[in-house]
Amino acid sequence: MAEFIKNPDEYNDPPRPFLEHIVALRSCLINAVLSWAACCIVVGVFSPTVLAWLKAPAAALEAAGKIRIVSLNLTGGFSQIMSIAMWGGTALGFPFVMYFILRFVFPALTKREKIAILFFLLSGTAFFGVGVAFAYGQLAPNVVNFFDLVNSWVGLSVTEVQIENYVPLILKLILAFGLVFQVPLLLFVLGWLGVISSDSLRRWRRFAIVLAFFLGMVLTPPDPMSQLLMAIPLILLYELSIWGVYFKEVCSGDRPSAKGKAVGKENT
Repeated sequence: MAEFIKNPDEYNDPPRPFLEHIVALRSCLINAVLSWAACCIVVGVFSPTVLAWLKAPAAALEAAGKIRIVSLNLTGGFSQIMSIAMWGGTALGFPFVMYFILRFVFPALTKREKIAILFFLLSGTAFFGVGVAFAYGQLAPNVVNFFDLVNSWVGLSVTEVQIENYVPLILKLILAFGLVFQVPLLLFVLGWLGVISSDSLRRWRRFAIVLAFFLGMVLTPPDPMSQLLMAIPLILLYELSIWGVYFKEVCSGDRPSAKGKAVGKENT
């Protein structure tokens, strides 16, 4: 990893013919695909454990005898193995895929760009984990209970829940939270690179709030609680990204600090 953040002037290969770049790109893509396929196979082998993990948010209702998660299709088990292998393999293989991609593109980047990308990848993984943990531990059980209450209120007795409908609901909820939590981090990295400023983020605050509630409406199940639980953390993370970009500007000299402004006024 240390070789990735060297200055390009010290590390870059000499200019190579276009065909050599194509060969290197082919090798990069082949390695990335093979690593993704291997991760899919590994996750597929452990699909019963993963499926039990996904069923946990409904465990309380199952224990109370209110619902029973079943499959009405003969191929239900196989389809769940394939779905879990694809989604889980993509999540597990992402670091390996990015490693091969970075090996291809890093020689052409500046040291500042390399550090920003590595920071985004490492922090993004942490933010993704926080979003997944929050959605799985706090939101998913409440969403399942909410729909059970709605069914009871309208007089519907839902005793059997199809696994083909249940698993996509939980996966969509968990992955949506993990991915949405990357947005403020992306804004911070763009601010670090100087693409956007804290002032522009402040001007876009109203649009960001509207977008947060729109994402909550689109990416979560159709209940107000899920939408609020996605929109509110997203808004807070957006505010955090504003302050992060602001302090970066102050530390790098792109923006005078409050003390510097006061001294400037005294001199005038």
